[in-house]
Amino acid sequence: MTKLTDIYCPNCGAPANFNIMTQQYQCGYCDGAVTIAHARELKQGFRKMRSEHLQNSVRQYRLSRASCSGCGAELVFEEGEALSNCAFCGRSLVRQDYLNTKNMPESVIPFRITEDEARARLLEWCHKNRRKQEAKHLEALIPKLKGFYLPYELVCGPVHMRVRRMSGSRPYTCEGFLHDAFVNRSSQLDNLLLDGMEPFDVSAMVAFDFAYVAGHRVKTPDMADKNLEARVGAEAAETYLPAVRRVLQSKAVNVNADVSSAMRYPVLLPVYFINEGNVCAAVNGQTGKVSVRAEKDSHYIFLPWWLKAILGTVAVTLTVLGVMVLFGMDFASAAMICGMLGFTLLVILLCLFSDTVRNKFAVVSGRKVFTSGDRTFRREGGVLVLDESILERKVDTPVFLEQLDGVMRPVVYRFTPLLRMIETLAVALVALFFPVILALLINGFDFERLDLGGSAVWFCIAVPIVPVYLIKGITELYDNPWVYLIDAYGREKRYKQRKKIVLPPKRSILKTILVLLFKPPLSFAVWFGIFSMIAMVYLTAFGS
Repeated sequence: MTKLTDIYCPNCGAPANFNIMTQQYQCGYCDGAVTIAHARELKQGFRKMRSEHLQNSVRQYRLSRASCSGCGAELVFEEGEALSNCAFCGRSLVRQDYLNTKNMPESVIPFRITEDEARARLLEWCHKNRRKQEAKHLEALIPKLKGFYLPYELVCGPVHMRVRRMSGSRPYTCEGFLHDAFVNRSSQLDNLLLDGMEPFDVSAMVAFDFAYVAGHRVKTPDMADKNLEARVGAEAAETYLPAVRRVLQSKAVNVNADVSSAMRYPVLLPVYFINEGNVCAAVNGQTGKVSVRAEKDSHYIFLPWWLKAILGTVAVTLTVLGVMVLFGMDFASAAMICGMLGFTLLVILLCLFSDTVRNKFAVVSGRKVFTSGDRTFRREGGVLVLDESILERKVDTPVFLEQLDGVMRPVVYRFTPLLRMIETLAVALVALFFPVILALLINGFDFERLDLGGSAVWFCIAVPIVPVYLIKGITELYDNPWVYLIDAYGREKRYKQRKKIVLPPKRSILKTILVLLFKPPLSFAVWFGIFSMIAMVYLTAFGS
């Protein structure tokens, strides 16, 4: 079905889809291309024609605007309609015979659900959630439910993102594309509440005409351009946040979205709304989806990294202590073993959580939003019926880009492939059992003569240190992923950058070796380490 937001091929007139790889709209029939700049020019011409149509159409309707003296909300309505209270804050309205077509939308999704049907949907939600205090308070206010056309910004087009893991330092560049993303343009309304009743079926969107809103209340936009830009970027980032989390393998990620290349259209969306005191609810005027805001704030506590390590150590140590005592070990022995375990574990956890130093102590509050679920309604033969299909937002998979050999190329990241994890674990095991490995080489892999007690000193040093470096090494993998290139057929091939290893002059290497071996006092420590290693290897290989 043709949409007002579609871009068409200049050669054959067929719809052109955006290609993230080439950053342009591509025709699927004749392979014609439309650049982002040209697409914006085409839509600007269409928008100019729509503006001229509105200027002529507004003369046919006697409409007025009411400005709330309390919250500043503005409503457009028919001149003969009596509005005594603001539906958003409850205060009286000051009427003005004024209508500015500059603020009027270009498209509208008409109401498909009547006021009585919306009240029935809200009552059904209250019955299903009767244990919630929001349902008890909301049920008595359902008769006050009113329908509004609310101002939104329809955003369609490419999204440029800069993302990073909160525990890492490396930024990543990725590209996406927004299909029919709606952003609320009213500062008086709860944006999360309105998000809860989405999505809308954009196939029903039509070019705006005053005939659609005659007899309906219309909320005019009141958000400053600067705040609107920030909200559009935040909505785009929120849309791609789940996909970015999957790629970067972490929930703690930051996404900064730039939508300056996207096309944006002011539109009106149908919403039934209640805002009475602490009760706030909305019903999608097209699909019947219900959204209710919680009456009380939910509090989320964020702990500093060092406190996480301490609490984790205490919890594990006390658990192990309780298990040992429960199975008959005397308390003094169990406490000594758990003390050594706790110290080692504390060092490891401090190193692990030190990568999240941005997580400081904070208490964040916010209100939950309850919805009626993903099922929506449609009209069939004049009767409202449950839609069998689930209406979902379409989100393209983000494409990550990497500058390779001076050119930005689409890539796929692999942070923890099996081979890489095996290599990391192998290095840790070699470091942990280094004297044992040398001992086996010396005694011809005679395990019967092997005495691990000969490497006790090495184990005392390596056991607490190797796990620390192992965990640190794993966390640092996320700043150095394996990079795979994508060819025209979608196949992946690992990219390996050629690194030139520049060795110092042989004379410099020889000089350093001689200093380490023969220049006191450093040479004393070097020879002590060499003889200690030889002794450990010998004792491990042949016993005492």
